[in-house]
Amino acid sequence: MKASDCEGRVAIITGAARGMGAAIARLFAAHGFYLCLNDVDEVGIGSTKSQISSGGARVIRQAGSVASESSVKAMVQAAVREFGTVHILVNNAGVLKPTRVEKITEKEFDFVMNASAKGCFLCSREVIPHMKKQGWGRIVNISSSAGRSTSTLGGCHYTAAKAAMLGLTRAIAKEAGPFGITVNAVCPGLIDTEMVRHTISSGQIKRFEKSFPIPRLGKPEEVAKLALFLASDESAYITGASIDINGGDLMM
Repeated sequence: MKASDCEGRVAIITGAARGMGAAIARLFAAHGFYLCLNDVDEVGIGSTKSQISSGGARVIRQAGSVASESSVKAMVQAAVREFGTVHILVNNAGVLKPTRVEKITEKEFDFVMNASAKGCFLCSREVIPHMKKQGWGRIVNISSSAGRSTSTLGGCHYTAAKAAMLGLTRAIAKEAGPFGITVNAVCPGLIDTEMVRHTISSGQIKRFEKSFPIPRLGKPEEVAKLALFLASDESAYITGASIDINGGDLMM
């Protein structure tokens, strides 16, 4: 797609401090989107913003938790105040915890579920009125192959959170479709991010790579390209879908 086809559209990207979120932000900026970047890590989104701004893109940052209703409202208000509306929401925020089920505390369970599932709900609910008003919108939920099977690295709460995102994707797509809004999920497998590198050793990574039909980890930039497609006019007849990007892992 041409960058000019996306120029001036406003996208909110959550979890944009690093990894897949930062890669999505960089690619969207290169295609002319106006961006509102969110993360609980204010320093991290400041770094992402600086990288993007140096290329001339229009971008603001809004630190805060997507699990907080007041924080989400402030984020969307900031985007609308700066750019006039919201066309695209990428629900990328999430946390990975490898804790085994018998060791998961209630606090940790809520933390993992809230970052993905509750955040996806709150952010979607807040942007939909703006999308309805203009008769066009795209919501892209970054779930995981864990949501379609079980997590390679994370605990049961991570699998449950990512599966919940897929349920939200289908239900919101059904409600929002008549208003020109599509809602889809991306389901990455093992992607080469800081979060993955901090969770398992390089030896474990090599063993996983050998087990995949495409014998390597995915790249954040590859996930970003899929998110860009789902945020564009070219995906206009796709909604309620969950699209795998996992090197063939789920075939095994």
